[in-house]
Amino acid sequence: MDNVFRIILCIHIAFGAVALVIAPLAMVTSKGGRWHRRWGKTYFWAMVGVSVTALVMCVLRTGLFMFLIAIFSFYLALTGYSVLRRKRPTDRAGAVDWCAAIALSIAGAGLLVMCLLTTDPGKRWVRGVFGAISLLFGASDVRQLLKPPLRDRAWWFSHMTRFLGAYIATVTAFSVVNLQFLPYVWRWLWPTAIGIPGIVLWTRYYAKKFARQRIAA
Repeated sequence: MDNVFRIILCIHIAFGAVALVIAPLAMVTSKGGRWHRRWGKTYFWAMVGVSVTALVMCVLRTGLFMFLIAIFSFYLALTGYSVLRRKRPTDRAGAVDWCAAIALSIAGAGLLVMCLLTTDPGKRWVRGVFGAISLLFGASDVRQLLKPPLRDRAWWFSHMTRFLGAYIATVTAFSVVNLQFLPYVWRWLWPTAIGIPGIVLWTRYYAKKFARQRIAA
């Protein structure tokens, strides 16, 4: 069993390395262009590999907490990709979209329960933060699936924020494994602390850009 775990771990690391390198290429290439789509698809499938191997490792050894985190990471990549099929408010959500939102909500609730049950302050912070974010995303998705947003380019902003969130999860995994000199809480949360304001600023930049384009048209 140890040999099986090590093999899966090596595959997991390989997928993670690809995701860590490829995502910035998708970020800097022209949005909607050929290479943006190619890098984006490569990143998505790398995240699929990361998530599947992480789930297997959770069953074999690493336990419930990492299982719930793996669900959270895969959810971000999956919904960032699947929203491209629902660019119009009239486009109906599929079973995968509903399952993803429900699974994430359950994972978020599980993380919050673990937060309440643990006595370690650092672990409590990490479980609480990821549990709250998971529930917020899950509730937001259920609301949007029931009532698709009418805002112009809503799908685009959802695609961008989810993929950027998935990349934050990728950087977090790298930090947790490799930056052992940092305190436990900071190893887990510094990418989120930096990434969320970055997503907000990037979203505002493109919202203003699209507004200027509408006025010019």
